[in-house]
Amino acid sequence: MSKIGAKSITIKEGVRVSLTDGKISVEGSKGNLFFSLPKGVGLNILEDKIEVTQKIKNDKISRALFGLTRAMVANMITGVSDGFDRRLELAGVGYRAQVSGNDLIISVGFSHPVKVVPLEGIKFAVEDNNIIVVSGIDKTLVGNTAATIRAIKPPEPYKGKGIKYKGEKIRRKVGKAAKAVGAK
Repeated sequence: MSKIGAKSITIKEGVRVSLTDGKISVEGSKGNLFFSLPKGVGLNILEDKIEVTQKIKNDKISRALFGLTRAMVANMITGVSDGFDRRLELAGVGYRAQVSGNDLIISVGFSHPVKVVPLEGIKFAVEDNNIIVVSGIDKTLVGNTAATIRAIKPPEPYKGKGIKYKGEKIRRKVGKAAKAVGAK
C-alpha cells in the first residue's frame, strides 16, 4: 500500500470539492480544476478532508494509481487556493526576456527572438530582464511550460550559457585548453 496514498488531504478554506460520475471538481479563488478518477480508486469526501481508497485491495493497477491520485487531488487543492510557479534564469551576455501582451519574447543568441505563446491558464512575468516566472493553477501545465521554455536553449556545460531553472546546478566541463595545460 502506498504511504502517500494513505495520507488524508486537508481541504483548505474557500475550496469546494465535489465528486460526480468518477470526476472530481475542485473550485477555489484562483479557478477550477477537474480530474477523472482511474478505475479501482475511490474518494471519500468528508467535512474538511478527503481520503483516497482502493476499491480492490490486491489489484496491481489500483495500487499503482493510488498514490498518484492522492498527489493529483492534493495538487489541485493547492493550485486553486495558492497557485504554482516555476522560475527560469537566463545566463549569457545579451540574453534577455520580455512580456509582450500575454506572450513571452526571449532573445538567447539566435538570429531572431523566440516567441512563446502561453496555454490557457498560464501567465508569464519577467524580473530583471533575465528571470522568467511561469505561473498558473495546474502544477503539471506549469512544469511542462517551464520545461518547454528551458528546451529552447538548455544550459551548455562549458560556459553555463542558456536557460536554466532558478537554483539549478550546471555540471561544468573543463575545456580543451585547460586539459592541454594539465597534461604536461
